[in-house]
Amino acid sequence: MAVTMQVDIVSAEGEIFSGKAEMLYAQAADGEVGILPHHTQFLSSLKPGSVRVVADGTEEHFYVNGGIIEIQPSVVTVLADSAIRAGDLDEAEALAAKQRAVEAMDNAKSETDIAKAQVELAEAVAQIQSISKMRDRLHKTGMA
Repeated sequence: MAVTMQVDIVSAEGEIFSGKAEMLYAQAADGEVGILPHHTQFLSSLKPGSVRVVADGTEEHFYVNGGIIEIQPSVVTVLADSAIRAGDLDEAEALAAKQRAVEAMDNAKSETDIAKAQVELAEAVAQIQSISKMRDRLHKTGMA
C-alpha cells in the first residue's frame, strides 16, 4: 500500500477535493512544487495555475486562480481564491478572456487599469496552460 497524505482543496465556494493522495503539484510563489507525504512544513502563496493530485495511480487536475498552500507532514491544504476542476474549464472562454485582457492593457488609461488587465491576462494564460497540460497528459496516457 502506497504512503499517502490527506489533501484538501477548498475555495470560497466550498470544498472541491478532499481525499488521500500520493503526491501533489502546485504553482507556488517561487515556482512549481511537488509534495510527497511527510514533506517538511511549508506555507506559500499560490499563483494562478494548475494543481495536480496523484491518487491511486491517476491524476486529478484543478485550476486555482491564487490562494495559499499549507503543508504539514501528513496534510496538504490548498485555500484557493477560486478553484475549478480543470476538465470544467472552457477553452474558448479562456481564449476570449485573454483577448479582452490584451485589449484592456492596450486601452488602459491609468496604472490601476494596467495592473487589473495584467492580473486578468495572467489568470487567462494560466487557465489556457492548465487546459493544455491536462490535454497533453491525457494524450500521453492514451485517455484522449
